Amino acid sequence: MRIDSDIDIDFGSRDRLLELIKHTSAAMRNVNPIRKHATGVYVTPIPYDPVLDIASIDYTVAEKRGYFKLDLLNVHVYENVRDEQHLTELMVDPDWTKLKDKSFVEKLIHLNNQYYNLEKMPEPIDSIPRLAMFLAVIRPGKKHLIGKVWSDINKTVWDKGTDGYVFKKAHAIAYAQLVVVHMNLLRHSFDEGDATAFTTALT
Repeated sequence: MRIDSDIDIDFGSRDRLLELIKHTSAAMRNVNPIRKHATGVYVTPIPYDPVLDIASIDYTVAEKRGYFKLDLLNVHVYENVRDEQHLTELMVDPDWTKLKDKSFVEKLIHLNNQYYNLEKMPEPIDSIPRLAMFLAVIRPGKKHLIGKVWSDINKTVWDKGTDGYVFKKAHAIAYAQLVVVHMNLLRHSFDEGDATAFTTALT
């Protein structure tokens, strides 16, 4: 059975995970020089190139043949999450009004250079679905939706585009949840009076 998928998994340190599991790095063989894929790995058998220590077929060819690639990404925010319970606690609604604070926004993952676009939105961002839509409209294929009300944005924001990169809804929701986690981490740090040390640790 062929599995058509696009799975990204975020880690505080992907290298620590890869030390624990048997895997083969995906290959970019249609480029010069041939090199290891930045994030993709296979945890199921795939033809292997022992000289370069990567798969012996290009990742795009492997996908067409049904090989199952996982993209494992380093996300610095998770370095500050202690465990699963802590993560659950950080996934609650944040203080959405902090998105009006330029200095706060500039510290946020995925939003740090988007303060002025946030200001262009006529209605507040006060939920993960709205934040996900905002993360989608700042992509090239949906920038024409910046400044519109959410009901209008929702009509077309998840449509596939033909003019520029667009976000899939599932990815946007996941990115929005990560932003919420980071908002809560930063807010807790601010509340504890240790914002400077926390921000330094993230950079």
